[in-house]
Amino acid sequence: MTQPPNLAQPALPPAFQRLAWANLAAQSAEQVSLAAVPIVAVLALNAGPGEIGFLAAFQSLPFLLLAIPLGLLADRISRKQLMAWAEGLRTASLIGLLLATALGGLSVPLLACLGFLGAVGTVGFSVAAPALVPSLVERTGLARANGRLELARSVAYAAGPALAGALVSWAGGTSAFVLAAVLSASAMALLLGLHEPARAPMPPRHPWPDLKDGADLVWRHALLKPILLTSVAWNMAWFILQAAYVPYAVRVLGLGAAGVGLTLAVYGAGMVVGALLAPRVASAMPFGRAIQLGPAMSVLGSAVMLATLWFPRGELAALAFFLFGSGPIIWTITSVTLRQTVTPGHMLGRVSAVFLTVNMGVRPLAAAVGGLVGAHWGEAVCLVLSLLFFVLQLSLILWSPVSGLRHLPTGVS
Repeated sequence: MTQPPNLAQPALPPAFQRLAWANLAAQSAEQVSLAAVPIVAVLALNAGPGEIGFLAAFQSLPFLLLAIPLGLLADRISRKQLMAWAEGLRTASLIGLLLATALGGLSVPLLACLGFLGAVGTVGFSVAAPALVPSLVERTGLARANGRLELARSVAYAAGPALAGALVSWAGGTSAFVLAAVLSASAMALLLGLHEPARAPMPPRHPWPDLKDGADLVWRHALLKPILLTSVAWNMAWFILQAAYVPYAVRVLGLGAAGVGLTLAVYGAGMVVGALLAPRVASAMPFGRAIQLGPAMSVLGSAVMLATLWFPRGELAALAFFLFGSGPIIWTITSVTLRQTVTPGHMLGRVSAVFLTVNMGVRPLAAAVGGLVGAHWGEAVCLVLSLLFFVLQLSLILWSPVSGLRHLPTGVS
C-alpha cells in the first residue's frame, strides 16, 4: 500500500541549497538574455525573420555539437568546476553584449557569436547539474531536489521574457544585459563556493568507448530506453504544434499579439504549478503512474487544442497550454529522478548528454515537419499530427516496464 506523503520532510542539504540558488540565477540569466537579444536585434538593427532565425540557429548549435563532449567531461572532472566554467562563459558573453550595446558596436553576426558562447555555458550547466545532484542529496530526496531545480526553471521561463521585454522597453537593451550578467556572475560565485564530494578518478581512456558505454546503457536499459523514446515522440509532437500555433491562433482563434502572448504565458504558469506539485504527486501514487501522468496530460492538452477547431476560443488554447506546462514538468522531474537512480554515478554526465543531444536533435526536424505540413495542408492538419505523436509518446511509456514501478528502484553505485 502506498504511504501517504510525509509533510514534515527534512530540509535538503546546504550544498544542494547553494546549487538550487545558483540554478535559479543561471536559468534567469539565460531566459532574460534569450528574450532580450531578438528584441534588441529588431529594434536596434532592424532585423527581420531571416536574421532572427539565424540567431536562433546559432544559439541552438552548441546543444548538438557540444552536449556529448561536455557530458564526457562531466564524468572525468569536477562537475562543480565544469558548471562554474560554463557559467563564466555565459557571463563573458553577456558582458560582451553589454559593451557592444553601450558602445554602439552591435551587429547580427556579433549577436550570433556571443549567443553561441552563452549557449555553450547553458549546455555545460545542463549536462553537469543532473549528474551532480545525486552526490549532494540522498536517494529519497531526489524527487524533491529535482522539483526545486525545475521550479526555478519554470519561474525563469515564465518571468524572464516579460522582464526582459519590460527592461528593453523602459531603459534599452543595456539594462537587460546588465541584469543578466549580474545573475550569471552570481551563479558562478555560488557554484565556486559549493562543496562537491570527491569521486574516484577515472582511468585514462579514449572518449569513444566512454560515449559508446553511455549510449549502450541508455539503449539497452529496460527503463532508460522507453524514457528516451517517449521524450523523442513528445518533442516531435510539441515542436510540430509550436510551428503551427501562432499563425493558427491569429487566423483561426482571432487572437492578437497580446492574446497570443497571454496563452503562451499560461504555459509558464502551468510549469510552475506542476513543479510545485511534482514531489507530492511522486509520493502519493505508484512511481510508474507518476511518470506517466505527464504524457497523459499532454494528450489531454492536445485534445483540448484540437477542440478549438470546432470551438475557436482563446480560453481553450490557454487551458491546453496550462496542461502542456503542468504535466510535462512532472514528467521531467520524475523521469530525471529515475534516470539518476538507475545510472551508475560515474556515467551520469554522458547519459545526460545522450538525452540532451537526442532531444535537441529532434526539435529542428519536428519544427521543419510542422512548417512543411502547415504550409501544404494547413494548421489544422498540424494539430492532428501533433495529437498523433502525443498519443504515441503516451503509448510508449504505458507499454513499458516503467508502468510496473511502484517505488523508485534501488540505486546503483
